[in-house]
Amino acid sequence: MHDQAGAGEPDDFQRLWTPHRMAYIKGEGKPTGTGPDDGCPFDAIPRMSDEDGLIVARGEHVYAVLNLYPYNSGHLMVVPYRHVSGYDELDQAELTELGEFTQRSLRALRKASGAQGFNVGMNLGQVAGAGIASPPGHQHVVPRWGGDTNFMPVVARTKVLPQLLRDTRALLADAWD
Repeated sequence: MHDQAGAGEPDDFQRLWTPHRMAYIKGEGKPTGTGPDDGCPFDAIPRMSDEDGLIVARGEHVYAVLNLYPYNSGHLMVVPYRHVSGYDELDQAELTELGEFTQRSLRALRKASGAQGFNVGMNLGQVAGAGIASPPGHQHVVPRWGGDTNFMPVVARTKVLPQLLRDTRALLADAWD
C-alpha cells in the first residue's frame, strides 16, 4: 500500500465542493480599471432585469441587490447608481436614500427570514476589504441568527447557504415595504 496522505486514500472526511467560488477566487469579471465604465459589476447590474441582476428594489438614487458571494443568506448591498468610491462623496439625496434603503433592508430581512440581528457596514477601498479596487461605496446588510456560525466556516472555510439566490431575491422583493 502506498503511503501518501490525502492522495486518494480514504480519510473519513466528507467533501463539500463549491466550484462556483473559483470565479471569485480567480478574480474573473473584476473591473479592468478604476473608472465607472471599466467593467464594474455595480455599473452593469442596474442595466439587467431585477431577476438577472438579483436586484431586490430600485430607488431613484440607490438600489438594493443580493451579494453574489454572500456571508449569509439574504446578504444585501445598498448601492448608489452614481459611481463614487467613498461615503463622503455621496450627495444629500443619495445619502438619505441609502439610509432609507438600509432601514427597508432590515425590515424586509426580518419579515422574510426572521433575522435576529445584523451586521451593517461599508468596506471603503480594497485595503479595507472591498472585493474590487474601485467599487462605488455601498452598504452591506448581513442578516444574523443565533447559532448561524457553526464549524463549517471555521474548520472547512465553507459557508453553507440553505437557499438559492434567486429564491432569496424573490422572498425579499415580496417583503420589501
